[in-house]
Amino acid sequence: MSWRPNSNQRVVLTAYHASNKAAATGSNAQVSPRSRKTGHYTMNHGNSALDKVSFNRSGSQDSLDELSLDDYWTEVENIKKSSENTQEEQHVVVKEPDEGELEEEWLKEAGLSNLFGESTADSQDSMVFLSTLTKTQSAAVQKRIDTVTQTLRKKNKPHQIPDVRDVFKEPASSKDKVEDLNGFGSTEKGEAASEELHEKADGILGENTEGAVNVDIPVPETDINLEISFAEQASNLREFTAVRNEKEDDSLLPNYRLPQDKTGITKIGDLAPQDMKKVTSLALIELTALYDVLGTELKLQRAAKVKVKESGVFQVPLSVLLEQDQRKVPGTKVPLIFQNLIDQIEKGGLETEGVLRIPGVASRIKSLCMELEGKFNEGTFNWDTVKQHDAASLLKYFIRELPLPLLTVEYMKAFHSVQYLPSKKHRLQALNLLVILLPDVHRDTLKALLEFLQRVVDHREQNKMTLKNVAMIMAPNLFSLNTSPFKALDQEAVTSAARTASVMLFMIKYQKLLWTIPKFLVAQVRQQNQKKTSKERAMKRLLKRMAYDREKSEKSEKHADNDMSPGFIRVQAPQFSKVSMAVQLTEDLKAGDILARFLNQESGTSRNLRKEEVSLYEIGGNIGERCLEDTTYMKDLSLLNPNAEWVIKPKPKE
Repeated sequence: MSWRPNSNQRVVLTAYHASNKAAATGSNAQVSPRSRKTGHYTMNHGNSALDKVSFNRSGSQDSLDELSLDDYWTEVENIKKSSENTQEEQHVVVKEPDEGELEEEWLKEAGLSNLFGESTADSQDSMVFLSTLTKTQSAAVQKRIDTVTQTLRKKNKPHQIPDVRDVFKEPASSKDKVEDLNGFGSTEKGEAASEELHEKADGILGENTEGAVNVDIPVPETDINLEISFAEQASNLREFTAVRNEKEDDSLLPNYRLPQDKTGITKIGDLAPQDMKKVTSLALIELTALYDVLGTELKLQRAAKVKVKESGVFQVPLSVLLEQDQRKVPGTKVPLIFQNLIDQIEKGGLETEGVLRIPGVASRIKSLCMELEGKFNEGTFNWDTVKQHDAASLLKYFIRELPLPLLTVEYMKAFHSVQYLPSKKHRLQALNLLVILLPDVHRDTLKALLEFLQRVVDHREQNKMTLKNVAMIMAPNLFSLNTSPFKALDQEAVTSAARTASVMLFMIKYQKLLWTIPKFLVAQVRQQNQKKTSKERAMKRLLKRMAYDREKSEKSEKHADNDMSPGFIRVQAPQFSKVSMAVQLTEDLKAGDILARFLNQESGTSRNLRKEEVSLYEIGGNIGERCLEDTTYMKDLSLLNPNAEWVIKPKPKE
């Protein structure tokens, strides 16, 4: 039996749903005997519904048309075939929260759990944290506190519950709050006008063009604002459509650009762990605030009970795989089996037609899985026996069969719900925040996957795999079938399947932006660090004064730092022969210029350091540690963080 829709028999796969109940409607709906993990397969036979479905075709090679959807169903059929007689199934039980439990868990994830402990005496850090929130972020927290408060009162729990009026102080206005937070003038009017024009463009480009001549339509370009809270931007719009425009054509995606930022763009991995932890808490609050403003429900999940393998390479959690691999290759960030499968595909050349579309032979895939399980970790597996299409099938199988999904149990529903947000910009903003929220190993593995998929798309002229094709093929694997019950066939089901692929497409196309930490989040972290108690700062100064046993050279350098003339900074470079240099700040001086000065003096020495191996770091002051991009203007940054130290160190490993 074929799962591919045709004139006689049709099956539609929808994306991830809120419950584990199979949604089957109509007298012809059947539940297949195959049940995997947390979802079920439900099939509906017949052709009446799909016959009514019309597809929006456009001149773009990546349009959502019948061919692209055909790729989707073909992949579903391949997954069905490969899942027969596979390894032992594993089960993840997703916990359904009780009343108030979801909000309490949310507050814990946001780092505010101490507000609801047996004592709130040690909640000073939370008070500092809360004082830096925007108006919409504060509203999101307050809403969850209200819900938990009501629930605890019902249960008569003796927790000390803070009055939200004491926790939050209403800012004079949203505009003032945003200006103070980011250090920039409010652009709400400009944002509103820009968004209005952008949404009008979406509506025009998305209108049905059936019968029109296929022409190359210019792709719009627009800057993405990372200086002002996404939720604040949404709340400042006078009007926006609460539901997604179904006439939107996701093939006509704007080329979103990162605006020039003189203080430097911050990427995931650039910040010290303590600051990244603060960013993660803020990202969760900001994501929730954005969903609240847009009127979309955001729910997190938790894997209540997990029974998984702890050895092998397939059906093993990413964290377990990485822990095993780091014993063999210290510093690795992505499981070795995942890297090897990608390398094997690329070894055969990405010009191969249908490199991800054409499946490997099922019997050979099964044999290779068994062989990899026994030999990969021993280092005795012979990769020369793996054909390119087999490697592609194994890669998709690896992703699909992860017991804890690549997008995680906690955030899978949130990733799926992105498709329901009103505009492309809102969906992009939500994905940016969700990527920040992923655990390190999941985020790093997703990054490796998306970079690989982009390289596949870069060879589309030869391999006939456009961005839309790749998204359609990978969507059923990332939003895997084990969490995607089938639904009765109708227009909504087809739209939902296409939307899931649309989320996949966004992640591939905008991956560089998704790994950028918005400036307003970094600004909030700076505010939190700046608000450390004077007692803590005084203690640090005292400890520095007591360090009288330091070497004389270090003392003199410290003295030089203290006596540094205005308009100069001192840059430390422990790995260079000249370990310190006073640098005059000019309007055009960039971080890359400082690196070049040190490298020029180092040329001809035995160290032979390369520019791509080192970076200038901003350390201390109102930031823990931050790796600077070469285009950072140093005068602007030194004004933002006048108490920072500047050190040249090796770049973080990718």
